[in-house]
Amino acid sequence: MSIRLPDTLRNWDTDEFSHSFKREIKGLPSGTLPLQARGMQNGLVDDADLSLTILQSLETREVLKIKAGVFFSEIIGGCSCGDEPAAENAYCEIWVCIQKKTAEASIILAENEP
Repeated sequence: MSIRLPDTLRNWDTDEFSHSFKREIKGLPSGTLPLQARGMQNGLVDDADLSLTILQSLETREVLKIKAGVFFSEIIGGCSCGDEPAAENAYCEIWVCIQKKTAEASIILAENEP
């Protein structure tokens, strides 16, 4: 699946950059972000209500690199009273690399720094 973040690229180095980035990332289809690998309880990732924080951003000649913290919920099945699923807060850090010519983006866990 090709990921494009044209508004984030267009608004780089403006006051709208943070807003554009967060809106475009939150608008990606469910399961696009590599959050399952960061779940703490081996539960299911609920990425319907993400919260994002930009930790670092930099520019090279060809790429914009954005490091972001992602807060999400992890659904743990059968661990609460009545075997109903419970939601736990979870967090991970990602790198989003946007090609300046095409706005195509790749997203990896921050531990695999680009």
